[in-house]
Amino acid sequence: MGNRMNRDTIGDISRRTAARYRDKIAIIFRDVTLSFSLLEKEICRFANLMIALGITKGDHVAVDAYNSHFYPIIFMGLAKIGAVQVPINYMLNGEEITYIVNHSGSKVFIVEDALFSIIESVKDKFNTVEHWGFISLNEIEIPTGFFDLGKEMSKMPFDEPNADVYPEDIAQIPYTSGTESKPKGAMLSHRALMSQYFSCIIDGEYETSDISLHALPLFHCAQLHCFLTPLLYMGAENVILHRADPLEMVRNIERYKVTHLFAPPTVWIGILNHPDLRKYNLGSLKKAAYGASIMPVEIIKQLSSTFPGLRLWNYYGQTEMGPTATMLKPEVQLAKPGSAGRPILNVETQLMDDNGNFVAGGKVGEIVHRSGHVMTGYLNDAGKSAEAFAFGWFHSGDLGRFDEEGFLYIVDRKKDMIKTGGENVASRDVEEVLYQHPDIEEVAVFGLPDQKWIEIVAAAIVLKKGSSVKEKDIITFSKERLAGFKCPKKIFLMDKLPKNPSGKILKRELKVKLSGA
Repeated sequence: MGNRMNRDTIGDISRRTAARYRDKIAIIFRDVTLSFSLLEKEICRFANLMIALGITKGDHVAVDAYNSHFYPIIFMGLAKIGAVQVPINYMLNGEEITYIVNHSGSKVFIVEDALFSIIESVKDKFNTVEHWGFISLNEIEIPTGFFDLGKEMSKMPFDEPNADVYPEDIAQIPYTSGTESKPKGAMLSHRALMSQYFSCIIDGEYETSDISLHALPLFHCAQLHCFLTPLLYMGAENVILHRADPLEMVRNIERYKVTHLFAPPTVWIGILNHPDLRKYNLGSLKKAAYGASIMPVEIIKQLSSTFPGLRLWNYYGQTEMGPTATMLKPEVQLAKPGSAGRPILNVETQLMDDNGNFVAGGKVGEIVHRSGHVMTGYLNDAGKSAEAFAFGWFHSGDLGRFDEEGFLYIVDRKKDMIKTGGENVASRDVEEVLYQHPDIEEVAVFGLPDQKWIEIVAAAIVLKKGSSVKEKDIITFSKERLAGFKCPKKIFLMDKLPKNPSGKILKRELKVKLSGA
């Protein structure tokens, strides 16, 4: 287990950084500016509030919030006492949130005011929650039974909590969609995340002088673990936006002379196409990152011409990897279009067949990793954990190939995952819901390329004989039962679905046939 002399955990980051960069700006959110010393005090206040509520090491705390200064305070405050953050995707509906809260056994549920209406009607179904926190950013009335997070924190001392936390303790459990109908909780330890931070700092070339803009969701492991937390570790300045609005992003780049920004290709495209882009001085931006999907070459060229001297990084991985596994660095963006790059500092990557044999010579295989980044396992699911760790490697579920120089290319997703606007959607999740429609006989859900979202959710459907249901009716049905980003944007009504001799639906054939429809 170790002892306090040699520990290295997430809860130690803010204290150490405050000692090095006491009065330097750490976080800016709206009218809130926190130096590193003030950030450390707020983190300790939150930790002490949790202790006052009876939260101890190993307890789970669910957080349903947009971006604000409270997000890193909560995450790092829980880390100080060995409690575990369960981040909630704020785009989920009430039933989906209920499953995660109950499955994780969260004792505290913290919700931002703007999201309260989503959970108000389902919170009575949260079986394990003992305390209800409320992040008030709009000065509205605190709901009955909830405590005002900011107000209660202000009453707490900012002394360092007395807690024994070790690298193998779990720090966070984000839930990730798989091929099953329910998401899985990936247990990320302090050790795994610290290893991930070191890799990102080195390969992403983070510097204390960086000024980074954080607009993508902090519930997502990319924004929180690839960028915000390691940049705080470095002593960099961090500007947090509530949501990812392209105009607000360019305004803040100019206002704060931002040097570093992460966004998926869909958001970069939105920035480039914004009619007011040329009104702002964006010359400070020198480092940019993207991920979630491949950046079209034409967009890379547009970014280079719009932001002279801009250097681009492509981050590839998955939640279970903390999340980064490989990077494509600036000098090869155009030389290796479509590549996910090479393994980063603390990662070893191979390709493997279904029998555990390594694949080489440009052949396609499943992408597998060994790394300090890797999750401990899936919460309460030993079977899926063992499957993910087969043959002593973490199995990504993605299929890929290496070129002769060792650059990785993603060929397909073994787990049949759709990545739309940077979010993962499991085809099976959507199919399960569509099969509930009384007029649907067969359905196949898959991703189709899209200029805005890179990939959209599409469904090929065979209706029961005599049905008069229309495409718009099916979309309405979906919206009533699924988070918006999971709903099909295209419905194709067909007489039959293509199948192989064993009866398996040939989704690849559907993609080819319908991609231009």
